[in-house]
Amino acid sequence: MALTAELVARCERVETDPGPDPRLVPLTDDDFRAKAAELAAACDGCPLWLFTYGSLIWKPAFDSLEHCRATAHGWHRAFCLEMRRWRGSPAQPGLMMALVRGGRCDGVAYRLPDDDRTAHIERLLRREMSFREQVRAVRWIQVDTERGRVRALVFWAAPSGDGVLNRLPAETVARTLARACGHIGSGAAYLYNTVSHLEALGIHDRGLWRLQELVAAEILAMPETPPATVATLETTEG
Repeated sequence: MALTAELVARCERVETDPGPDPRLVPLTDDDFRAKAAELAAACDGCPLWLFTYGSLIWKPAFDSLEHCRATAHGWHRAFCLEMRRWRGSPAQPGLMMALVRGGRCDGVAYRLPDDDRTAHIERLLRREMSFREQVRAVRWIQVDTERGRVRALVFWAAPSGDGVLNRLPAETVARTLARACGHIGSGAAYLYNTVSHLEALGIHDRGLWRLQELVAAEILAMPETPPATVATLETTEG
């Protein structure tokens, strides 16, 4: 990989959490419970599968009974979600991945435990969603696995509304990821973790591979962060 941990470290900096977007309606505890129950009921007695394609692979928030390679036909990864929090800021918005229509996406399918499915789904909802306007991007899709085709739950599939930036050129995405950082980390770190974990699983996404090369080139072209600052950030990150 052209994008290395050393290059990613240049992008890390301390950012203050700006707090929730006041334009959006926060999900309440009742909202989370109701949506989780609705999704659990849709399983209709079948195994509960979760399709993962990004950070849920390298930073899971669930228990699983088994996992396997999976392909979602008719979907592909895209950095299209504008982020003014988490891995971006109001001054320098970042981008996060979602699934958009067209092509194919190779990822990992996890089978979640059969007991108390509502609780398992609610835990995932609380990790992935914060506002009512976002829930429409949680859906069921068909994925192909070595065990055959299964119905799987997926997050951030075909998002819509404000903050969704479709069909951005790769060069624009690379410039953004090389510069954006929020209170939990940088866009470059998100890309690095995703690509490196996919490669370790034998999943080569050509679009992401080109993107990590472009981001590496962007970082190399920028003034380097002073070594003392990088060392402090590395210690803070643990």
